[in-house]
Amino acid sequence: MEMVALKATARGEQSPNDVRRANSVPCVLYGNEVKNTTMQCGSIELTKAYMKAGENTLVDLEIDGKKVPVLFHALQFEPITGQITHVDFYAVNLKKEIEAPVPIRFTGDAPAVKEFAAIIVTVQDHVTVQCLPMDLPHDLEVSLTKLAQVHDVVEVSDIVVPSGVTILDDADAVLVTAQEQRKEEEVLPTPAAAEGAAAEGEASAEGAAAAEGAAAPAAEEASKKEKKAKDE
Repeated sequence: MEMVALKATARGEQSPNDVRRANSVPCVLYGNEVKNTTMQCGSIELTKAYMKAGENTLVDLEIDGKKVPVLFHALQFEPITGQITHVDFYAVNLKKEIEAPVPIRFTGDAPAVKEFAAIIVTVQDHVTVQCLPMDLPHDLEVSLTKLAQVHDVVEVSDIVVPSGVTILDDADAVLVTAQEQRKEEEVLPTPAAAEGAAAEGEASAEGAAAAEGAAAPAAEEASKKEKKAKDE
């Protein structure tokens, strides 16, 4: 596996904020047979290296003329811009196996989507592997073509693993599955709501009847007064 090249310089007495104002990123190096070292990398160069390497591809880090094989170990980001604000680099021993997370790259089309209008649900998008640093894969490919029917799954055991790499996750762990789309269900009123609506209707009817009953005597009285006035 080809390593990603990156240069760094010792940080000295500068504060992290001073480093950031100079368009650089404060970093820390620690790990295999190296002394904890504070340093800095140019922001643009560091971002490009991270885009290529991610957290599971070796970086050939050069600091003050000395090269050290490292991994991006921990990063901090500015919450609004997404820019890298701090990095921990972990130095590795090329002759000693390490454990590291490796992302899954899904490829191909699932027949269940076309045939049954299924939806593809990702359950797990990475696995943890054990291998020598130089054998660490950048990602692991998984084909979706196995998802022919609704409820079909692709498991960890379906991953084709490169030589020298061992996956530590359970073999029967599900990575992705084809699921049936949920149909919208008609919302029926609850018994309590139905009883309330019926009671409200009855109350309205009773109110109308009462109003009509009260209006009848008043109309009759008005008619009598009108007739009496004409007779006079």
